[in-house]
Amino acid sequence: MRGLLKLLLVQAKLYLREPIATFFTIFYAPLVLLLFGAIYGNDPTPLFSGRGTMDVTVPSYIGLIVVTVGLIGLPIGAAAARESGVLRRFRATPLHPLAYILSDIASYLLMTVIGVLLLVITGKVVFHIRFEGNVLSVLAGFLLGTTAFFALGYLIAGLAPTARIAQTVGMVLAFPMMFLSGASMPLEVLPGKIRAVSQYIPLTHVVTLMKGLWFGDSWGQHLTEVAVLVGCLVVGGAIAARTFRWE
Repeated sequence: MRGLLKLLLVQAKLYLREPIATFFTIFYAPLVLLLFGAIYGNDPTPLFSGRGTMDVTVPSYIGLIVVTVGLIGLPIGAAAARESGVLRRFRATPLHPLAYILSDIASYLLMTVIGVLLLVITGKVVFHIRFEGNVLSVLAGFLLGTTAFFALGYLIAGLAPTARIAQTVGMVLAFPMMFLSGASMPLEVLPGKIRAVSQYIPLTHVVTLMKGLWFGDSWGQHLTEVAVLVGCLVVGGAIAARTFRWE
């Protein structure tokens, strides 16, 4: 356990040394929130059932952080570690290989949590956003969506021969998801055809689940979202485990 904690600390420090990854994980969503909040404000509107624009934007932006870490940061980091020989050298240490995998997952999860906390604090302090759900329920939904996208991220890292290809694939997948899923702009303002297409995008189900739980929906109202995300987690995780390479 002591070795695992030390390894987690090292992984977190290495992540924070990458300015681009740190910016997009921790600071990007709060800054965009401030920008659009200055434009639209947070006055109640019938479009969002009497809630303000920032009220619905904050839980949506959680999906923005999840996809940034899961499909961009994680695949690049994992593929780069393999390509540079870090994984090969790690196997020669006394620590169990599972310790590295658990610390790697925990470090990305920690960075994601920090980004989400900063986003929520910004929304609460600056725009006085409303929260009508259960904290534990929202946390469970967040963990489900995050681990599902981490599984997809490790899948990309396992299939990509180099970190550069992992970066390209991750970005090609992530950026359309950001704009078509409701993570960047509310689904309510998107055309009907776009909303129909968005139902086939995994990130849409993260955003929909987070918004629903944020405003007090029960899990029974989001069985489709849960099924899709559990499927991504199980299938993506299984394939990622088979394609994971130490060198």
